[in-house]
Amino acid sequence: MEENLENQELELGNLDNGEESAEEEIPAVDSKYRMILLAAQRSKQLQRGANPRVNADPRKIKPTRIAMEELKQKKVRYKVLDQE
Repeated sequence: MEENLENQELELGNLDNGEESAEEEIPAVDSKYRMILLAAQRSKQLQRGANPRVNADPRKIKPTRIAMEELKQKKVRYKVLDQE
């Protein structure tokens, strides 16, 4: 992966009622570094009161675990924004 990940910003999007349109495909996470950044950002959203997008009890499961499961099930939509 020759792409410089340090110069990029990630933006998490919202899923409308858990449904995705056919034209918007969630990109695959291309590196461990990007996965950690996405999980951390989503974990912060969960800590601030966002509803989990997977079947998990936020009172019993840590937000980071929920965020990782959401990424695994491709329930988190994101964009890579280049900073040039």
